[in-house]
Amino acid sequence: MIDRRPFHTGVIGAAAALAAPDLSLAQISPAKRLVVDSQIHLWKADTPDRPWTKGSRAQLPEPMTIERVVPIMDAGGVDKTIIVPPSLEGIRYDYGQEAAARYPGRFATMGRVNLDDPGEAARLPKWREQSGLLGARLFFQPASAKWLTDGTADWFWPAAEKAGIPVMFLTIGQTPLFAAIAERHPGLQLIIDHIGVAIESVRDGSMAERVAEAAALSKYPNVSVKLSSVPLYSAQDYPWRDMDGHLKRLYNAFGPRRCHWGTDITNSFDRGSMKQRITHFTEELKFLSEDDKDWIMGKSILEKLRWA
Repeated sequence: MIDRRPFHTGVIGAAAALAAPDLSLAQISPAKRLVVDSQIHLWKADTPDRPWTKGSRAQLPEPMTIERVVPIMDAGGVDKTIIVPPSLEGIRYDYGQEAAARYPGRFATMGRVNLDDPGEAARLPKWREQSGLLGARLFFQPASAKWLTDGTADWFWPAAEKAGIPVMFLTIGQTPLFAAIAERHPGLQLIIDHIGVAIESVRDGSMAERVAEAAALSKYPNVSVKLSSVPLYSAQDYPWRDMDGHLKRLYNAFGPRRCHWGTDITNSFDRGSMKQRITHFTEELKFLSEDDKDWIMGKSILEKLRWA
């Protein structure tokens, strides 16, 4: 059974027990580490009333439903999960909201924004008042990458900053462009997805360069990074030792309070179980202290997204 107490409850309980002379150390239960997956995709089948966007495809041959994900979380020991709506459903994110409504406190979701429509700005002031919504997620694919330099997306950054909307983002080699955005908008929380790497960078051999670009953004206090999708990028089996250097570089740059564990499991379903993805960080990365693990495995992303 998963312990649903807040992460501080066990610590307070232990302190109280130590202060009580009639309790032995053997009676004190250690606090359970809170585990929060900072990224997973959910989607339903492609149907006439819920069509996928033209040319899109799912990461798995079958739908990734709420009913399928909950047992995976339970088996691995994941307390909370942040849903990133997949691009195959366009800008809709109502299925993530459905998960948050059905499992309050267990799921929350990011939303999607039409960056090429400045009229979207009218929605942002009340963005986080929407049910289950924590922030926005942007994916700059080849067709939309130009929006970062041609002025199309310029309206969004100040509007998101003013509305207090945290933004997760993934690019295909455009991460350095976010340095100017982070500097101009210090109140805007920016979260780099997947160690700053898209699968194209693995294929063309530029992964180390992309990780370095992500690490360079650590100079901005409002930027953090998701240490997610690691099995997908590794050329080895568990515990994916060829990724240790990349993870340590980002940990050294950002520190544990600005690093967020995540799986992106649908992109690499056959590369490792949920339990392995957890023990990879909690048992295999020897450079992490127990306090580091507490932050990276859950506390940091809850703090960044203000998910109470």
